[in-house]
Amino acid sequence: MNIYGLIITIGIAFLITVLLSPIFIPFLRRLKFGQSIREEGPKSHMKKTGTPTMGGVMIVISIVITSIIMVNKFSGSIGYELWLLIFVLVGYGILGFLDDFIKVAMKRNLGLTSKQKMAGQIVIALIFFYILQSQGFSTYIKIPGTNIQWELGWGYALLIIFMLVGASNAVNLTDGLDGLLAGTAAIAFGAFGILAWYGFPQNEVTIFALAAVGALLGFLVFNAHPAKVFMGDTGSLALGGAIAAIAILTKLEILLVIIGGVFVIETLSVIIQVISFKTTGKRVFKMSPLHHHYELIGWSEWRVVTTFWLIGLIFAILGIYIEVWIT
Repeated sequence: MNIYGLIITIGIAFLITVLLSPIFIPFLRRLKFGQSIREEGPKSHMKKTGTPTMGGVMIVISIVITSIIMVNKFSGSIGYELWLLIFVLVGYGILGFLDDFIKVAMKRNLGLTSKQKMAGQIVIALIFFYILQSQGFSTYIKIPGTNIQWELGWGYALLIIFMLVGASNAVNLTDGLDGLLAGTAAIAFGAFGILAWYGFPQNEVTIFALAAVGALLGFLVFNAHPAKVFMGDTGSLALGGAIAAIAILTKLEILLVIIGGVFVIETLSVIIQVISFKTTGKRVFKMSPLHHHYELIGWSEWRVVTTFWLIGLIFAILGIYIEVWIT
């Protein structure tokens, strides 16, 4: 697959999302599918109440359509890798959709219970592992920057569960400011798309990753501050699961921690906050996840978002450097 194919893939996904948005956003408004802002969040966010959510549906549709079209064009047929990626994307997207729907339609602010959400995430991860096993997929992990491989056997199933569940929740936590997740996720998908194209190459994984980049950039047109639409859990859970699935299929499992560094930091900030408050009664941050802390110390929303984009870009470049130049 040449560079022009990569650019076309991004362009098609971008256009699909941009063209869908003016149709889908008013539709969400008519259905009164507006975002409920949690009372304990920053007071400046209360003005966002009622902004249409569940925009992640557009992202998922764009990625699926673009991936199928481009893989058929360049490969002539669709292999198990793309179907697996679509399965994870749509599966976690449906979980997120149910969570969003319960929040906005049934007026239950917390959506699915944590146990319900976790059960769904684990079931999808187990099916993902079963299909990989049926395809004879290798169960080793490689240490980034080295040629060291570590065979996990059935322990690989536990790793897959941890990665898919962990990544989907970590990405979900990052979705708290206008454009924050769309930008950081686009950067992370772009890094994995480059590595999938450069390394093996894996055309299906490359196309899927770059379709995600295009869809997210298109969504960012309407999600950048001030946001006209939010992706909701429909988008964030789907994207988190998908990026973990890409890391697994490219055998870059450990590198996900680096390329997805922003998501890791956001998750750690929540864990640290909870542990500190429960053990000492004190908070380390003014509010978690971390992006809210910077808001509350006086940073503008746009400054927080662009700073996190820059940090995400640095992590992505570092991940590519480790895999391409050090190995």
